[in-house]
Amino acid sequence: MAKTTIRCHTCILLFLGLVGACLPSAISQEVGTPVSNSFPAHRLKRTKSIDDIDAIGKRKISGGRMGNWYSLEKEIKLGQEYSNDVESFTKPLNDPFITEYVNRVGQNLVRNSDAKVPFVIKVIDSQEINAFALPGGFLYVNSGLLFAVEDEAELAGIMAHEIAHVAARHATRQMTRSEIFDLASLPLIAFGGGIVIAARETVGSLTAMKFSRNYEREADYLAVEYAYKAGYDPTAFISILERLQVDENQTSGALSKAFSTHPQTRERIRKMQAEIARILPPRSAYIVSTSDFDEMHSRLASRAATRLDARPETGGPTLRRRETSEGTGSKQSEPDRP
Repeated sequence: MAKTTIRCHTCILLFLGLVGACLPSAISQEVGTPVSNSFPAHRLKRTKSIDDIDAIGKRKISGGRMGNWYSLEKEIKLGQEYSNDVESFTKPLNDPFITEYVNRVGQNLVRNSDAKVPFVIKVIDSQEINAFALPGGFLYVNSGLLFAVEDEAELAGIMAHEIAHVAARHATRQMTRSEIFDLASLPLIAFGGGIVIAARETVGSLTAMKFSRNYEREADYLAVEYAYKAGYDPTAFISILERLQVDENQTSGALSKAFSTHPQTRERIRKMQAEIARILPPRSAYIVSTSDFDEMHSRLASRAATRLDARPETGGPTLRRRETSEGTGSKQSEPDRP
């Protein structure tokens, strides 16, 4: 694998585990100046762990006890409720081969991840290019995304990114932080000042956005590791991001819409290239694609062609009624003229 000379700026998440008097200082760290490249001593152990490929599955990458108020059991129950909502307005793809194939790829990635929950993986019949994971291990992949990826390694990279969100428990950690900010606003309301309250709301919104982007960066970081651990070419995820970077220059690119909440593509590519060069030992061979991927693509293409053939024909003459020249009021059918 080709090495890159880009220096790695390791994606380490700051998490808010403080309440009461400690909260303002935590906020200033999150919203203030960028974090330097030197990490406090208490973070060095976690930094080493998150880079240890051999420790995948044994690492704790989901934040400390104060960083999440939700137990795994509660998180799974929450995800099941969200899953029921999703399935109430989406249509599952009715193709056993495709659904089994996607589940097989995903479960292989789960086994090579830090996830502590079982996964339910389903395919949605939708042309929208999208994949998303709910808390507790509920992963959905749209058929539009399956058709957009060019090989199995690209699909694995995207699915690994979503699995990483669940493994790191991003959803419930984000919910915990939101609840902390809600609690922190109560004393300010008591001590008055609409300006102070408005400032707190603004800081909370900015911090929530920063958390979201930090989580996306961490999911990228972990996704590269999980794909590599499962045997896939880790640069495949970068390949689809490079296409996304081209797509971003278009006014209505489908890929850019699908990843609109993520950090800037150029930055993501740079960080993943650095990660691959720094922590992933080169291998003589990687999984790039398989015959099952080709079969899946062929089936999706056939489904798309069938839908086109089933569309009603358009472009023929349109009939309308008009009065005759005798003014008798009788009408006849004539084709519209251009």
